[in-house]
Amino acid sequence: MRMCSIQVTDLSGVAKWLLCMIPVSSFLMRFARFPLIVFFLLVMGGVGYGQGTAPIFRYNTAHGSVSLPGRDPAQGGTSVIPVVLAPVRLEFDATRVAGKPVALDAAADIPQVLRSPVFKSAAFGAQGTTQYMDAMLRATLGAAASRGWHTLLGEPEVRPVTVEIPVGYGYLLTSKQTGTVLGMADLEYVQRAVFQQIAHEDGKLVIAVTRNTAFYTYGDATVCCSWGTHGVDQVTGNSFVLASYLGAAPSLVTEHDVQPLTEQLAEWVNDPLHHPLFHLAFRKPLPTGENLVPSWRWPAAERRGCGGDSPATRYRLQDPLDTNESSDLISGPAWVVQSGGAAWHVADVALMGWYMGGAGPYSFPNDEILPAAAERCTARHLPASGTANEPAPLPAAGATNGHELIGYWTGSGPGGTLLRLRDVSPQWDVILVAFANVNHLAPEGTMQMHVRPGLDLEQMKADIAWLKSRGKKVLISLGGGGEYFTLAQKSSIPNFVSSVTQIVTEYGFDGIDLDFETPSLVLDPGDTDFRHPKTASVVNLITALHQLREHFGPSFMLTLVPEGTQIPGGYPSYGGQFGTYLPLLWGVRDMLTFVDVQDYNTPPFEGLDGEVYQMGSVNYDAAMTELLLHGFAVGGRAGEFFPPLPADKVAVGFLTGTATPQLVSGAMQYLITGKAPEGVTYRLRRPGGYPGMLGAMFWTIDGDQDENYGFSNLVGPQLHGYTCVTCAKPSRGR
Repeated sequence: MRMCSIQVTDLSGVAKWLLCMIPVSSFLMRFARFPLIVFFLLVMGGVGYGQGTAPIFRYNTAHGSVSLPGRDPAQGGTSVIPVVLAPVRLEFDATRVAGKPVALDAAADIPQVLRSPVFKSAAFGAQGTTQYMDAMLRATLGAAASRGWHTLLGEPEVRPVTVEIPVGYGYLLTSKQTGTVLGMADLEYVQRAVFQQIAHEDGKLVIAVTRNTAFYTYGDATVCCSWGTHGVDQVTGNSFVLASYLGAAPSLVTEHDVQPLTEQLAEWVNDPLHHPLFHLAFRKPLPTGENLVPSWRWPAAERRGCGGDSPATRYRLQDPLDTNESSDLISGPAWVVQSGGAAWHVADVALMGWYMGGAGPYSFPNDEILPAAAERCTARHLPASGTANEPAPLPAAGATNGHELIGYWTGSGPGGTLLRLRDVSPQWDVILVAFANVNHLAPEGTMQMHVRPGLDLEQMKADIAWLKSRGKKVLISLGGGGEYFTLAQKSSIPNFVSSVTQIVTEYGFDGIDLDFETPSLVLDPGDTDFRHPKTASVVNLITALHQLREHFGPSFMLTLVPEGTQIPGGYPSYGGQFGTYLPLLWGVRDMLTFVDVQDYNTPPFEGLDGEVYQMGSVNYDAAMTELLLHGFAVGGRAGEFFPPLPADKVAVGFLTGTATPQLVSGAMQYLITGKAPEGVTYRLRRPGGYPGMLGAMFWTIDGDQDENYGFSNLVGPQLHGYTCVTCAKPSRGR
């Protein structure tokens, strides 16, 4: 979920409150865990991390001056940048064989990297036969690049490093069919670990190469995915590029060999003074020296939206030509060149002229991909509601059948209007009001109502009663994306219980929904048994929930909405941010109404069939949901089995902004009936499906209305049309 806006851990209560007072784009609602001193250096403008170790020059364009690597073309001649090439061995503690962590080691890939166009010459059309970086710079400068001007990478000094990836900072995914492996790791952790081993290298560029590893950033695995990072390391001052070499990898990896490395190298060329650990991405000013460009819009039709005001995106380090959506593995167009007697895939990227609105070419090496400069990102107004021929919600079905349409309501109507609760489509069976969040000015554990400004709270109470009179269930959701919640002190339990009791009672809610996302409820080191958790926040929250149930009685509804990392993530790795809802789910299993895992904002994970899947497909929805329906070995350990949940307590969560009604419909059909849509490769453990499965959840009801009720008008009647297999069972307090 998404809706305090930004959070970090390891901060005092005052510092957390200060963060909540800072407005920030909903796109940037997550923060990694890093020391307080670093945060204040960033916020207070202490971003003078140096100018890097590689040479740079200022280049004047028609729309401003930018930094580029190398020597001013006016000086002519060839400049050679010395390189430290660091093959990185990543050792993943979450997966062990014979007691030792499984490693992905790039040392064996270094001969290929040295033969590739990163270091050897290849033919780049009008830019001549030269290295990838030099050809890109020459394409960027155009006529300003004289025939004899070049910027080359020198013969590198190879210096291996080893980085241990602790549990909670990454995991491995293995394809059973091919035996290939993909690593997923905390990018900022890896960067810091690499430069604990490589000191300041004056005048040099450090190129750190990992093997078959994708990364998440902000210390949060839901902020995924990239193949690496680049810029200036703020501790050592080194100019650097960190990226993966791709050898044999699972089939969902569509890029090859040095394509990820050239992607990050190209982004470094476009912004050599980039500060990769600067989190306040859309706050001004950006760190000193970074290239600032006019705000640009994604060029692909399916990704219309603002990309930012720096080259590539800061949040997930994506180039405008990367085609995958958020949370997917990076996938972009490649240009195949011959070098060193082999064919190599190099990245097609946007050139500085595209960002700055100058003359072409705008893309490299294929100058036909971007035929014109970037479209500027300006505010667009949604059409107001009430227009002619506006689609209408379908009327409600008859009696309930045990299958429900569940949605989050924020009160945001089309064109900036307010959406009243009583005006939601009658297809919705369970309405989750977003949100009650943490009161950072009150003692730990205190929650408070936080609704959209302009909503009439008394009217809202009346609407809740009106919906309930029509058989709907209305719950208050606690938390939300970016909220930092802890209940670390046992003495804080009464604060939580009393504040939640007051909210539920005053507004007449049927119960509560828990949406405490990363970095909340992170498991402490050594907390390895979901049946007997040791992390104080988790233990105390379970106690508090039982007290709420005792206060309100058996009719009190309790629902959980974990992120993918918080339940499916517990399959490949248990600890830290992975699997955090497993002890919570186990602790409230006897009073749980339902759980609906978010199948969005999630990195790739393994299914029970031993294959790797990523969001946005029926395969992923079926594989991740069946982990709960069938049970799974926690952390891949056979002796630690998380038992299956009853189907009528399991729903699947979708995002209206990225899913399509057809995809959701196909997923529900497959899970409930076992009838697979065309193209589905994942095979259910139960071929006939799970006829008693509860249904589908959406973030948000408001978004569904914005999209002309496309989800509720299709999926609602579909769910309500299935046979009821739970009607003869005793009531579950719903």
